[in-house]
Amino acid sequence: MAEAFMAYPELRNPFDAKPIHPEGSATVLYQGKTITLSETGSGDELLINPKDLGQINGFEIKPEGACFRELCIPLNDQLLVEQDGKQWFNLTAFASLLGQPFVADHEAGVWSFAEIPAKRENMMLNAQAPDLEITDRKGKVIRMSDLKGKKALIVTWSSW
Repeated sequence: MAEAFMAYPELRNPFDAKPIHPEGSATVLYQGKTITLSETGSGDELLINPKDLGQINGFEIKPEGACFRELCIPLNDQLLVEQDGKQWFNLTAFASLLGQPFVADHEAGVWSFAEIPAKRENMMLNAQAPDLEITDRKGKVIRMSDLKGKKALIVTWSSW
């Protein structure tokens, strides 16, 4: 007698929980970007390699602290953590220090961070819109940077 099988066995139970990424890694969502970190520290806080900070939120580790343009946050023992002989940057402590809201799904290893208030206030001072990219009805990509020096009216709408 022939054995019954399913054409796509990986879709047999679509509601079963499946890991998003390997153990010890994490996914960070920030400003429309999805960043997958290959290694993170252990615990409930998000401990990242200090070199990954720039690709997540644009801050860089410098001698004066974690810096974004002229904004520098001095580093302390809460931000730079030693674990298993390796130095980690505590991204959740950094977000709390800056008043940046975030949510985490510890089980899935996914962290979502809102905009950093200090960076937003800086934008409001120089009255520059963030660079955004949209596609018009004909499929042409339009970027705010393409309109630099020109006046632009942006109208948004949502059905929900």
